Amino acid sequence: MKKPVIGIVAKHKRADENRLNTFIRDEVEQAIFDNGGIAIGILPPNMDKTRAKDNWQEQLTTEEKHNFYDQINLCDGVILQGGDFADEYECFVAKYCHDYDIPLLGICAGKHIIVRALGGTIEKIASGEHYKTTKDYVHKITINKNSKAYKIIGKEEVMVNSRHNNHSSSIKNLDLVAVADDGIDEIVEDPTKKFFMGVQFHPESLYKTDIYMNNIFKIFINTCKKEK
Repeated sequence: MKKPVIGIVAKHKRADENRLNTFIRDEVEQAIFDNGGIAIGILPPNMDKTRAKDNWQEQLTTEEKHNFYDQINLCDGVILQGGDFADEYECFVAKYCHDYDIPLLGICAGKHIIVRALGGTIEKIASGEHYKTTKDYVHKITINKNSKAYKIIGKEEVMVNSRHNNHSSSIKNLDLVAVADDGIDEIVEDPTKKFFMGVQFHPESLYKTDIYMNNIFKIFINTCKKEK
C-alpha cells in the first residue's frame, strides 16, 4: 500500500522589507514521515500577505482557488501548522476540507484558522501564562471522554506545552472537547467528519518522547491511509 500524502499548508513569512518567503516547520514534516506518511507542501497561490481575521470572507480569485483545489486534491489529508499569524488563504483551505470531509489537523494558529473558517472568533489571552516557549510541559488539559480526541489521545488528562497568545472567544459548528484548568480552549473537533480537529498546543514538539502527542499524528495518518 502506498503511503498517504499529507499536505502541510505553507505560511508567508517576511524575510526583509521587500521579500516574502513561505515556510514549513521541520518538526511537523518529520512527525508525518516518522508516522508513515509522505509530507508535501501546499503553497499559497499569490505573494500577498493578508492576515486572517474574525468574520472571514473568501477573497481568492477563481484561478487561485483552482490552484488550491489541485494541490489539496493531491493529498489524503492536510495540516495547518502553527505560527505567529495566520493568512486568509488558510481559512479557505480549512473550509474546503470541512466541506469535502478531507482529514484536517490544525495546530495552534491552525486551530484558530479552523475556528474562524467555521464562523468563530479569536481574542488575546489576558495573561501570558500560556506563552512559555522554553518549556516542554506547561499545564494539563482535560479531555471530554465522549470525544474523538479522547479516543485518539487515549487519556482524560495529559500535560501539554503552551506557546500561544490567543484563544477562541466563540466557537461555532465545532465541539469544544478539551480545556486547560483556567478554562482556555485546547481542542476543538467536528465529530461528524473523518478527522477534523484543532489543538492549541504543539504535539510536533513532543511526539518523539510522548506517546499521547504521537497518537495525534498516528491516528490522523492512519485515517488518511483509509482515504487512499
